[in-house]
Amino acid sequence: MSADVLIVGAGPTGLTLAIDLARRGVDALVVERSGELFPGSRGKGIQPRTMEVFDDLGVLDAIRAAGGTYPVGMIWQDGRRVGEHHMFDPAEASEDSPYDEPWMVPQWRTQRILFERLEELGGRVAFGLEAVGIEQDEDGVTVRFTTGGRVRARYAVAADGGRSVVRRALGIGMAGETVDPNPALVADVRITGLDRDNWHIFPPRADDGYLAICPLAGTEDFQVAAQFPDGTAVDLSLEGIRKLVAARSHLAPEDVTEVRWASDFRPRAALADRFRDGRVFLAGDAAHVHSPAGGQGLNTSVQDAYNLGWKLGAVLRDGADEALLATYEEERRPIAADMLGLSTSVHRGEVRRGKATRQLGLGYRESSLTAETRRAPAALRAGDRAPDGTLGGVRLFDAFRGPHWTLVAVGAEAPEPPGSVAVVRGPAQESYGTGLFLVRPDGYVGWAGDTGDGLPRYLARAGL
Repeated sequence: MSADVLIVGAGPTGLTLAIDLARRGVDALVVERSGELFPGSRGKGIQPRTMEVFDDLGVLDAIRAAGGTYPVGMIWQDGRRVGEHHMFDPAEASEDSPYDEPWMVPQWRTQRILFERLEELGGRVAFGLEAVGIEQDEDGVTVRFTTGGRVRARYAVAADGGRSVVRRALGIGMAGETVDPNPALVADVRITGLDRDNWHIFPPRADDGYLAICPLAGTEDFQVAAQFPDGTAVDLSLEGIRKLVAARSHLAPEDVTEVRWASDFRPRAALADRFRDGRVFLAGDAAHVHSPAGGQGLNTSVQDAYNLGWKLGAVLRDGADEALLATYEEERRPIAADMLGLSTSVHRGEVRRGKATRQLGLGYRESSLTAETRRAPAALRAGDRAPDGTLGGVRLFDAFRGPHWTLVAVGAEAPEPPGSVAVVRGPAQESYGTGLFLVRPDGYVGWAGDTGDGLPRYLARAGL
């Protein structure tokens, strides 16, 4: 088998990247060692910035239909409700940021939606192929599998998780720390005797850790999360989880009727030494591992793929210089490092889930791919996320949607760009002020100017 891009791992990262490449006409193959998609709820929080990404990729309606808002936490003690806990600081939607709060969708359902979208676009996933080795040369990459088969590709992307076989085969180190030495459990279960309107929280008692039982929006399941003293052997069986729930709540063992998926882990934070080795890129958990607190891991991973996809497409299909690919690590590794610090701080109770965890403020102002040429830039600068809004009767997110660049001319004369660049014109607008803003395919302002001087040179760098 062969492909332009081989993606190892069919999680949210790999599937997002494959969708972005498929809509650009890039031949990408996803290989997954398991015989099926991941079956659990693990990464269930989708942040507002990722909602914007999913809007662009054509899956937002399905994501919204499959999930719901986070329920209010209900604190229990001795079988009585004793208080409420709000997981997130409140936020309101605005014209420039239409998605105001995290959306809960079990990870298995998010992956199913992404997989179905990939199939719509003609993409490919090969299940049951476990990578065991990788070699590369000047022209491409060869990945070997336990089956004895091989795949040859021009580029490869390791999206195969925190224990990435590809990362280890490349000899890329991953430095990190244990966020919490105490083992934890997460499981998808069926439970009777609890309402589905609240996230049920049972604080620690004596030497026990906490227990939290959250209804999973759009399903009949609950997610059980629990922590144990260091040295505890975590029992993932139905009987083990029944004992856990009965010991830490007012529920009876038989109220847990089924365990659909379960896993144990120790929260840790780790960052790969580099995100690229020649023709191979690391993305998602293969590049950074987060504590689940704050819901940053899956979202940062999806946005890795969103950043890399258009750059691979530009090189493989648009004739952009291969040097463009160097900006992937330059842009994404600092973001991953910041998000690791944030998720660790949330886990330790030092930071609340609020504006920073929504990821709308992330950007690339310091990137070599960013060019701010205005004499007196306003609040919105090159490198920032391009806000939504209405300009000249056009909704900007509608104009951005698709695998193209967009030139936004706000109260300024717009030059005529190449036909592959969409143009939106209108008078001065609150979020943008005035000027010319060239919006990248991933929704960030790449270039900003008072006039069109310098724009052709910037476009040529992107292969346009």
